Amino acid sequence: MIIEVRAKNCFAFDEQICFSMKADMRNKKFASNVHRENNFNVLKTVGIYGPNNAGKTCLIRCIRAIKDVLLNKNNSLMSNIFTDNSVCELGITFLSSGRKFAYDFKYDSIKNEYVYESFVEVLKDQYNNEKEVCWLYRDTLKNIYDCIDKELKAMIPVVSKNNVLFHLIDTTTFKNIDEMKNILISFAEKIDIINMNNIPMEHTIELMKNKNNLQEKIVEFIKNADLYMDDFKYVDISKTSLNIDVNSDRPEEKVLDIPESLMDQISLVSTYKGISVPSMLYDSTGTKKIAAMASYVIEALEQGRILVIDELDSSIHFKLTRATVAMFNNELNNDAQMIFTVHDVNLMDCKRLFRKEQIWFVDKDNDGVYVYSLADFTAEDGVRDTSDIIEKYRRGAFAALPEPDLINSLLSIKGNGGED
Repeated sequence: MIIEVRAKNCFAFDEQICFSMKADMRNKKFASNVHRENNFNVLKTVGIYGPNNAGKTCLIRCIRAIKDVLLNKNNSLMSNIFTDNSVCELGITFLSSGRKFAYDFKYDSIKNEYVYESFVEVLKDQYNNEKEVCWLYRDTLKNIYDCIDKELKAMIPVVSKNNVLFHLIDTTTFKNIDEMKNILISFAEKIDIINMNNIPMEHTIELMKNKNNLQEKIVEFIKNADLYMDDFKYVDISKTSLNIDVNSDRPEEKVLDIPESLMDQISLVSTYKGISVPSMLYDSTGTKKIAAMASYVIEALEQGRILVIDELDSSIHFKLTRATVAMFNNELNNDAQMIFTVHDVNLMDCKRLFRKEQIWFVDKDNDGVYVYSLADFTAEDGVRDTSDIIEKYRRGAFAALPEPDLINSLLSIKGNGGED
C-alpha cells in the first residue's frame, strides 16, 4: 500500500510536494477506513480535489512514472518547464508484507541519467519510534555510495547511470539487493492506473472470457450498480438476438472504440428482460465505463491491489462513485487501496464517508502548485469532523476552486454580435 508520494521539479510541480496516505490515529472516527499492520496505519482511500489544469493528473503521472521506473519501462518524466533545472525528483514510501520501505530517485531528463537513488527500510518499535535502515544509497552528483551488500559497494561508482541500479546488474549475486529488487517490482506490479475518460475495456474482456469466481464477482458488481440489467457476459456474437454489421455499427465513444478488438467488445453482452444486446453498441456511456471499471475494482479488492483512478466521477452517478469508495473503506477490505481524483463534491463527506486526512486538494497560483490535506485545517480554522465540509468548500474555505469568468466571454460574443 502507498503511504507517501514525493515529487520535486517534476511535471507541474516545482517545489517539493508530499502526498500522504498515513492515517492520523489521534482521529478515532471511521476506524474501518484505516489498514493496520505491524504498528503501521495506512488510509484505504483518498480523494483529490482541485480545479481543472491545477495538477491533479500530474500527481497521477508521478505515480505512473514511479511504477514505470520500477518495472523497467520507458518513463515519461519531464522537469518543470518554469525551472532551469533538468533533474526530476520522485520518491515513494509504501507498505509491503507488513514492512515499510522508502525509495527515492533523481532523474536528469536531458541527459537521461539516474543521478541519485536510495532505498531504506523503516522499522517501528512498540512505542511508535521509527528507525531507518539504509539498503542502498547512490549519489553520483556527490560521489557518495553505500550498500547493505558490502561487496557491491565498491562496484556502484562504475555502474552506468542510464537506469536504476537493480535493473543494471545481476542482483542474484547480492542477497539484499536482490530482495530489494523483488520488493520494488512486486509493489509496482500491484498498481493499476486508469483514466475514466479513456478507460480500456480489454481488462474486463480478458477476465470475462473465462468462467471463474472473479468473473462472477465482476458481473455482480455491474448488476448491483442498479443499471436495470439482468445479466452481463462474454458470448459468441452469433448467440445474440441481433445481426451486427461491424463495419457500420460501432461504439459512439472514440475512447471506447478500439478497432483491433471490436469483435471482442461486441461479444460483451448485456441482458435486459431476457433480450441480449452488445453492450458496446446499446449501453450508455456510463454503463460502459462501469463495466470497464468493474474488473479493476473487483481485482483490487480480491487481490489486495492499489487502484489509482483519474476522474473517478466521469459519466458515473454520484451514488455509484460513493458506493465504490465505500467498498474500499469497508472493514471487509483488508489490504486494497484506492486513490482517485474527483470533482463531485457529494463525495466530500466527513460525516458519513471520510476521515479528514482522506480528502486532499491540489491548487495553483502564479507562484506554484500546492498539494495539501483537509487535515491541515484545524478546529481553530473552523473545520471539524462535524462541519459541513461541502458547503465550506463551495464557499472557498479550502481554496482549490476554479474562478471562471465566462460572463466576459458572453459579453464579448453578444457585444460583437450586436454590432450592425
